[in-house]
Order: sequence, then C-alpha cells, then structure tokens
Amino acid sequence: QVQLVESGGGLVQAENSLRLSCAASGRTFATYVMGWFRQAPGKEREFVAAISMSGAGRKYIDSLKDRFTISRDNAKNTVFLQMNGLKPEDTAVYYCAAKLGNSDWLYRVSVPESYAYWGQGTQVTVSS
Repeated sequence: QVQLVESGGGLVQAENSLRLSCAASGRTFATYVMGWFRQAPGKEREFVAAISMSGAGRKYIDSLKDRFTISRDNAKNTVFLQMNGLKPEDTAVYYCAAKLGNSDWLYRVSVPESYAYWGQGTQVTVSS
C-alpha cells in the first residue's frame, strides 16, 4: 500500500509559479512510477506528467512540457511538479498517482486507470 499526500496548491495570479509536492508513505517509493494528473470542473481527468522510478525518464503532455517540470527525491519519498507561467486554464485539482514500475515504464503512463494509488488532490486556481 502507498499513501500519497499532495500539498502546495493555492490561488495565484497568471504568469506566477507554484511548486506542488506529493509525499508518499512506505519504503518502496523508488519502485513506483509517479504521475501528475489534473481535473478541471466539468472535464475529464487529464495527464500532466510522469517520471520513471529512478527519475531519469520524464514524460509530459505536449501542451505543458515547456512550462511544467516533474522531479522526484527518492530519499525523501517525494515527487514534485514545478509549474511556471501559470495561466487561468491551468486551474484544476491536481492529483499525484503511483503505479509499480518495470522496464517499460512508459507503457500506459498517461492512462489514469493504470495507476493503483492516488492522493486526495490539491486545488490550483490561477486568476487573470
């Protein structure tokens, strides 16, 4: 079992930055692929980014890769999402998720149903 707790959300003005954190329980954090998703009101949950077990590999949705950066600290059981140049359309609840990794860590990495563990979400609101 893995428990995930997100933090770092809030209300910011457009063009500002936020750094989300997701703290994981357990001693096997480094065996999990970690992902960030977001869900805006009335919309489906959307893949944002994912990172491989070691942190060497990263995958982003194309529309966000120039502004968002995913990273992880396996010694602290934490994954981060640095968000720069925020826009009102980035307003959403942001969730971190975990799934056991393997040599093909990219397989279905953007599919929410492939993740076994989810945090409760943190609200990000960007004002214009």
